[in-house]
Amino acid sequence: MPEAPERLVFVYGTLRRGGRNDINRLQPAPHYVGMGEVRGILYHIDWYPGLTLGGEEAVTVVGEVYRITPELEVVLDAIEQIVPGADSEYFKRKVDVFVDGRPLHCLLYEINPARVRGKRAIGHGDWIVFHTS
Repeated sequence: MPEAPERLVFVYGTLRRGGRNDINRLQPAPHYVGMGEVRGILYHIDWYPGLTLGGEEAVTVVGEVYRITPELEVVLDAIEQIVPGADSEYFKRKVDVFVDGRPLHCLLYEINPARVRGKRAIGHGDWIVFHTS
């Protein structure tokens, strides 16, 4: 039986290198591909961020792209509290992320829009800079 294909994931918050949930500390280990960018709005939810894609006030949101296995994807789904239906903390999306100017089709965890009501947009697209300032 052939192995399941690896997938790409874009991480923009606590899963980034050095973050509270650094993807590099998880198993099976991911493979770093490069820095990536998407357009959206980054919100300060609590000790973690949430990203909504697009929007009139969208900025360039930066993050890291990793090649992951299906087994690691299951771990990420648990961290991001993916559950069936409208109550999920995040929704898993497949989007084009730009890495070195070229689009790569990646998984991305977009915050449930209901979770950003009353939350503050951080005004730029880099959670690590915001969180460490």
